[in-house]
Amino acid sequence: MATKIPPAPKVGMVSLGCPKALVDSERILTKLRSDGYQMSPDYAGADVVLVNTCGFLDSAKEESLEAIGEAIAENGRVIVTGCMGNEADLIRAKFPQVLAVTGAHQYEAVVSAVHEASPPVPNAFVDLVPEGGLKLTPRHYSYLKISEGCNHRCSFCIIPSLRGDLASRRIDAVLREAEKLVAAGTKELLIISQDTSAYGVDTRHEPRLWKGREVRAHMTDLARELGQLRTAEGAPPWVRLHYVYPYPHVDQVIPLMAEGLLTPYLDIPFQHASPSVLKAMKRPANEAKVLDRIRNWRAICPDIAIRSSFVVGFPGETEADFQYLLDWLDEAQLDRVGAFRFEPVEGAAANALPGAVPNEVKEERYQRIMERTAAISAAKLAAKVGRTLPVILDELGEPDEDGSVGATARSQADAPEIDGSVFLRDVGEGRKPGDILNALIEDADEHDLYGVPA
Repeated sequence: MATKIPPAPKVGMVSLGCPKALVDSERILTKLRSDGYQMSPDYAGADVVLVNTCGFLDSAKEESLEAIGEAIAENGRVIVTGCMGNEADLIRAKFPQVLAVTGAHQYEAVVSAVHEASPPVPNAFVDLVPEGGLKLTPRHYSYLKISEGCNHRCSFCIIPSLRGDLASRRIDAVLREAEKLVAAGTKELLIISQDTSAYGVDTRHEPRLWKGREVRAHMTDLARELGQLRTAEGAPPWVRLHYVYPYPHVDQVIPLMAEGLLTPYLDIPFQHASPSVLKAMKRPANEAKVLDRIRNWRAICPDIAIRSSFVVGFPGETEADFQYLLDWLDEAQLDRVGAFRFEPVEGAAANALPGAVPNEVKEERYQRIMERTAAISAAKLAAKVGRTLPVILDELGEPDEDGSVGATARSQADAPEIDGSVFLRDVGEGRKPGDILNALIEDADEHDLYGVPA
């Protein structure tokens, strides 16, 4: 008589916030899948819904509360986790019917809450988890989180109170996860944390055995080992470093980029350039030395792309401070720049600083910095016209009336979701997302490139 397998409970997930929160969601779903749960793509089919919240800005908190309210209205059985889980009293006051509230990266607690709300059904007949775990990103790229928390105490930021001090993962665990992701089809690894350069500081760079040798929990060792990975085709995956503070040892990874072992890309959170604003932010004020180092990096690896983000309208920022930032950007010639209007965050020390900048001044400065950086970007992209660059395919279009297929791709200077794209024509048949190919660049605008397979 055939054994009838009972249906597994289904879990829905709403994931908000940054890539680090996305990795948290992936880990939670991976654990639940290994426990026998199925995933539901909609509210109606879920036995319980998880909402992974963001609590960094007041606007993000509002979005999180809206998402919780929608999940309760549509399903009714809701568990809240993530950064805003630290404000459990506020959540429970507004939504007393939530089943449980857990904080950021409390994986065991949220999984336990799901088990209690909708117990798993034991099933010994089905292998439920793929080798690379469950992912919320496309198969060809993956975020790899190397640590939690942060030791900095920037005056505008509450991340340490949300996620605690720096807590680095073991180097062998990080490399094992990277190896599994690449074996499962990942062609691009995006290394993330709150401070990638500080990886291993909390463990005194504790060494572990990996492939028969000792490897330290240190950014340079990690970068070197990741550069040894190979895809099924025998090629090194793209390895992209995010949230890199410009500590002196960052200089050591630039030659790895020149050798093709790391993607020539650095995401550095400069935040500002004016010494007085950086001091008020409680951040290092060595902008002149950084300019020298950027020049040295480009001398070693001419194709290195540097992206950063900046805050305008910080309390006390004068017109002279802002002009200093614009002049610094003219000299730095960063490849990718994002800007944010300062927004007070409950619990941040910056809220008590004097010299609040009026909203209309913030907006005017925001428009000016975006115009300036767009012009820099346009000139840098125009210089790539006529070159042949490696690109990774993200999405293929449908054939047009002539049978031609277009595709959306990215160059090594473009991280997914935050940077530009390379739009390709005449891609041809047989291509798929994750394919890496050479493209002849034919045109450019302020943010994107246009080309054809070489």
